[in-house]
Amino acid sequence: MSQTRWQTIGEAAVAVLTTADAADKAATARKVAAAWRTGLLAASYDTPPPDRPARPAKPELLPPADMPKRRKAGTLDNRRALLHAVAHIELNAIDLAFDIVARFGARMPRPFTDDWIGVGDDEARHFGLLSARLSALDCAYGDLPAHDGLWQSAAATAHDAAARLAVVPMVLEARGLDVTPQMIDRFARLGDAESAAALQTIYDEEVGHVAAGTRWFHHLCAGEGVDPEEKFQSLVRTYFSGLLKRPFNRPARDAAGLPFSFYDPLADMLL
Repeated sequence: MSQTRWQTIGEAAVAVLTTADAADKAATARKVAAAWRTGLLAASYDTPPPDRPARPAKPELLPPADMPKRRKAGTLDNRRALLHAVAHIELNAIDLAFDIVARFGARMPRPFTDDWIGVGDDEARHFGLLSARLSALDCAYGDLPAHDGLWQSAAATAHDAAARLAVVPMVLEARGLDVTPQMIDRFARLGDAESAAALQTIYDEEVGHVAAGTRWFHHLCAGEGVDPEEKFQSLVRTYFSGLLKRPFNRPARDAAGLPFSFYDPLADMLL
């Protein structure tokens, strides 16, 4: 890449957030990541992020309680629904990664931006993998309804980097580590090896995303001189609405540096 229309990483991150079309958002995210890695963007955070990212006209966004019940990956329609749900999560994850850069990057060391730009690039690639699988199954992102709960969590933590890290990577993304292995097994048993492989790629790389969230959460706690376990539990109780459901994938969570003692006291409690 020899040139870019953006001058700073703040401006470029906001460009991702303000791109409405899903495929264009993913493509823009990948271009921004490439520009950052090749030194084409200044480490300046001069463009405030929007309160809410731009989104395509479809899918219809419903409250989580109004979503159709999650199905098992048995029929073709059910496989489409599961892949569509994960694609929606990945699209949200693109915005979450670039929002954390634009919103909190100025207050953090440069490696913070390096990590979250890398996460955003991964999420954009994941969205592409899932879009391709949906297309192969005669479906497209936007054909089915989706829920809006992920961005509600982002809005609740827009003022506090530690809260954002606790709720998004350390709770929501960590939940993906718990449920994705079973999804991979289902698709594999149904003979859909391509979808299983896409989900395996996502699962493997999400361990690193949770690790990044955990690492920077510890960094902030060290700066404040507070106990990270107590801080995590306090923030989750304050800003997360829902359940931390068992069973937990302890090996994957351990690999991400997220100890059992952090989340087990919160398990199965309505927060």
